[in-house]
Amino acid sequence: MPNHEAVKEPEVRRAYGKMAGLVGIVCNLLLAAGKGLAGLVSSSVSITADAVNNLSDASSNIVSLLGFKLAGKPADPEHPYGHARYEYLAGLVVAFFIMLIGYELGRKSIVKLIEPEPVVFSWLNMAILLVSILVKLWMMFFNHKVGQLIDSETLVATAIDSRNDVVTTASVLVAALVSHFAKLELDAWMGLLVALFILYSGINLIKDTLSPLLGEAPDPDLVQHIHDKVMTYPGVLGLHDLMVHDYGPGHRFASVHVEMAAEHDVILSHEIIDDIEQDFLKQDGLHLVVHLDPIVTHDPEVTAARSWLEQAVKTLDPRLSVHDVRLVKGKHHSNLIFDVVRPPDLHLSGDELKAELRSRVKTQHPNYRSVITVDENYTPLGPEE
Repeated sequence: MPNHEAVKEPEVRRAYGKMAGLVGIVCNLLLAAGKGLAGLVSSSVSITADAVNNLSDASSNIVSLLGFKLAGKPADPEHPYGHARYEYLAGLVVAFFIMLIGYELGRKSIVKLIEPEPVVFSWLNMAILLVSILVKLWMMFFNHKVGQLIDSETLVATAIDSRNDVVTTASVLVAALVSHFAKLELDAWMGLLVALFILYSGINLIKDTLSPLLGEAPDPDLVQHIHDKVMTYPGVLGLHDLMVHDYGPGHRFASVHVEMAAEHDVILSHEIIDDIEQDFLKQDGLHLVVHLDPIVTHDPEVTAARSWLEQAVKTLDPRLSVHDVRLVKGKHHSNLIFDVVRPPDLHLSGDELKAELRSRVKTQHPNYRSVITVDENYTPLGPEE
């Protein structure tokens, strides 16, 4: 694999995905041919179904391969953020195939329970099943490792499918051995149990692959990384309103408000903002847009008001935070202007939260009038924020 360590590079990442797809196609076609022949000779519904399972897996690998290829299409006027979400769609198709396999295996098992057929035992068939288990175990670890390496939901789903195949084939092998030596016909029952297991796994995979398409919350580790990295830059006092948008692996966009002292040179502050944006793009592959929020730090009254507000909101809920605190002073009263970040599951609505904070500000500072904006918390930065 040329330049194999640069897994964040789109071309290298797609090369890994294509390699995994081709490996899967070859392995599954060989397994399907071997088990198909064994199932035909022995009249075993579970072995035949397992062969169909491998054939379907080969189709899933083709879908994954196609998904990586389509995800690499460049951006165009209709899709300015690229086509990387094709990979998520490929993962969804793989999950659908898994569900289809589970249904078909369950149907055939029920038919065989109603109309039993004798199963012909063969040590050659057992050897074929054992080899299949070993190959699928290797494929499970292979796809999981590559999937984790390039952060691919599709390959992780393929690894889970391979794990299911190990369970399926092992169950078929055990059922054949028990049926032969104990004279108990378990072929159909084992097929039914395996079908239920596959259906359960398929449902969970569909949930996992739908989640990023629906707009799931960003990885907490990524959020913490953004926070910690931004806070290392000189002059940064805090950050808020972080939003992360996922348009597919390697195509993440984010925006954040960064607080810096209003008294500092604006040109210098802007240079630091530019450095933050460029560093995230080069080092993390993240398109980050930074908005500068100037914070008054040399006015003791503003500093005291901000400190009091930060403590006041915490008494309502530890997850609440304030930012953009300003004080516009007048002759008879002053306007205390600030934003408060509200978690989605807060027991107070936006209007209720405003009313409560206005009451508290009025009690503590009778000459202040509150001008409050409630922001929704799309990406929690932690209680300290």
